Amino acid sequence: MKNPGDELEAVTTLGASDLHLTTELVGVLNSFLYDRDDRALSEVLDRVPRAVRMAVQQYLNDKYAPMMGAFTECGPVEVVREAVYFGRIDEELEEYLEGAYTIGLGIRMSNERQRDGGARWVIRLLNDEVSVPASAEPRTWAVPEGAKLARTWTSVQRAGGAGSVRGALRVAADATDQGRWVRLHTLLHSRYDIDFEGSGTSEFIVDVFDSPIPQSCHPSDLLRA
Repeated sequence: MKNPGDELEAVTTLGASDLHLTTELVGVLNSFLYDRDDRALSEVLDRVPRAVRMAVQQYLNDKYAPMMGAFTECGPVEVVREAVYFGRIDEELEEYLEGAYTIGLGIRMSNERQRDGGARWVIRLLNDEVSVPASAEPRTWAVPEGAKLARTWTSVQRAGGAGSVRGALRVAADATDQGRWVRLHTLLHSRYDIDFEGSGTSEFIVDVFDSPIPQSCHPSDLLRA
């Protein structure tokens, strides 16, 4: 568990005769946190003692489903840069995203309205891109409850022949000029529906919401208010 601080939580105990299943059990539990694959989990739990199986099932039943995009098969996705602010979409911002994208960092970016009325961009970088199955909706950043999407653009569309980063920024800039709330994120869209982690196409997703750009909640803005 990563939040609010790093900690360990006991799930079950394996006896000496079942220690060879430790790595496999840990792996399938990590995978279950992000793909909810009951079949894969059952294949391992069917080979452990009944008490272990019951303990694992009880633990999972007592836990809420994790936040979308919060896990890979290797465990929690970590934030490597909490917030970077850009005043506008320009070459500097494009280069920043290109660099993060090239080395495989996960990207989450959204616009916000400043106190003076102007818009700026907030970028959060993650240590990995989260995979989604081939047939799943291309999304690892959940739409907020109550929010209504006007449209969703993906880099598969490649508007105007631009690259993934520039194409996504064009859509984001156009929507911002119209006063709309925009969020952009990346993901790895797998070629497979089973064992989908780590093999596929890296994509940009741009969500344009049917709502105005939200007000900034940055501490410095609150102090000026």
